[in-house]
Amino acid sequence: MTKPLQNLAHPREMIRQFTPNWFAATMGTGILALALPQIPVAGSYLHGVGTALWLFNIALFALFAGLYAARWMMFGHEARRIFGHGTVSMFFGTIPMGLATIINGGIAFGISLFGEGIVGIAHALWWLDVAMSIACGVLIPYLMFTRHEHRLEGMTAIWLLPVVAAEVAGASGGQIAPHLADAGTQFTVLLTSYVLWAYSVPVAFGILTILTLRMALHKLPHESMAASCWLALGPIGTGALGMLVLGGDAPTIMALHGPREIGIAAHGMGVLAGLLLWGFGLWWWLMACLITARYWRSGIPFNLGWWGYTFPLGVYTVATFRLGAMLDYGFFGVAGTVFCVMLAIMWLVVAAKTLASGWAGNLFVSPCIATPE
Repeated sequence: MTKPLQNLAHPREMIRQFTPNWFAATMGTGILALALPQIPVAGSYLHGVGTALWLFNIALFALFAGLYAARWMMFGHEARRIFGHGTVSMFFGTIPMGLATIINGGIAFGISLFGEGIVGIAHALWWLDVAMSIACGVLIPYLMFTRHEHRLEGMTAIWLLPVVAAEVAGASGGQIAPHLADAGTQFTVLLTSYVLWAYSVPVAFGILTILTLRMALHKLPHESMAASCWLALGPIGTGALGMLVLGGDAPTIMALHGPREIGIAAHGMGVLAGLLLWGFGLWWWLMACLITARYWRSGIPFNLGWWGYTFPLGVYTVATFRLGAMLDYGFFGVAGTVFCVMLAIMWLVVAAKTLASGWAGNLFVSPCIATPE
């Protein structure tokens, strides 16, 4: 058996080289935990697996947060160089998105484990997630416009990461709102979630348009960025899920604060928008499968970017299940099950490779260290 971190000059390099890319693992693990119990024939077994994954994800997130905080405390002069790096800085968005899966798990699994008291904790964490998502969504693009050097031929779908965090928080708000005791707080969370959706989705779709042009003009990105082709499915799946979840809550919550017709309209709009976005996502899913098959035939190196195979497919899977439940149409249950099986297989592959490569120390690389301050 290989020695731990044998490819690092010193164990302390694990902290020095730690980057936000690692939080993508919490996104993939969290979304799998949330998706598994939604398989129509899941039963208590898969709910238990989902609960175990959620608890594991909390520990994983805490570990990564501790390592990254330690880097800022011990190597702050190097850690701040991330703001000048046009690629690594994009992964700041993975931090609030990873936290959102834990918050959602608090509703899906935590209530049965710890009681209703966990709703208040999830609510407080959600506002923290909202603040981080709003900051990522505007500050990283601002750095792109003012400090980073970008070219169209070098663009990949990772441009989406800081922007999409806000719509993930919006969808998460839709999960929390019905469980809040105060009607006024429910209304505030619902409205905030709709604003977060609008704060993110139009910008993300603008990026998708540019990405399509980039791939038509300059073809596929380097094989080290192979997994990025799946990232485009993220804002589509989350956008659909957000409209479905928020629309499902709207009639009850809106009825207490305004004309009931607004909530009914929001419900209908949510289902229609969810269905249309699901169709758009189907195109991206098929395209991503074709692109991935092309990459895999020639062989692609493993890196932390492989976690991009998991979360986008995961949110699209959860949106598929939610669409089936709201339309009471069995096709989406079957399709969601197929997607969920794909997600579970990919998670197992990527998790195993991450464990092996991380144990050897191969994944602790911080490109931003070489970036001038």
